[in-house]
Amino acid sequence: MEGMSLQNLQALSKLLSPQDDEESDTEDCKNVKPIAKMGPGHIGASASRQNKQAEDTGYKKNTKDIWDIEEVTDGTHFDDLADPRPQPEYEIILKQSVGTEDLFLGMSGKNPSSMCCENVLVRVKLPETRASDLVLDVKERFVDLRTPKYKLGLHLPHPVHSREGTARFITEKCELEITLPMNRPLDSINCA
Repeated sequence: MEGMSLQNLQALSKLLSPQDDEESDTEDCKNVKPIAKMGPGHIGASASRQNKQAEDTGYKKNTKDIWDIEEVTDGTHFDDLADPRPQPEYEIILKQSVGTEDLFLGMSGKNPSSMCCENVLVRVKLPETRASDLVLDVKERFVDLRTPKYKLGLHLPHPVHSREGTARFITEKCELEITLPMNRPLDSINCA
């Protein structure tokens, strides 16, 4: 940089940003179609459109989210597109047998994790349904329940003994409770 003089710097500045050519560039840009002016920042929905959609739905978007809640499907149930019957409300509960020696003394080594649970309880609310209307099929990892008004295809979180389960229909609540013992081949090693 020792050989650079003020005159050389001004000449270089003039070369890099000519004053008289700037006016012709702005005239050229006025005649260009809007698509030609687009850059990488224009790909996808604009932030103003996304914020407007979020305000319309009443859902406040968290900027740290990777995806929207609407984009994520539940994934535990099976959608049969050919069958228009709605899916009933259900819940999956993991159960374990706990005695006083577990609760107060912690002698068996059980903890509240799902690893120490013995049964899967599936509660299904079936309003306006009778017990004689139910068709239930239980596989190792899937429960298929059909009634005249509802259908439920449910993937279970853990494998179960399908032949050893019990089901009872509570007529007062119009609710089906399916209790299935878990099938874990390494339980004798892990929970010993």
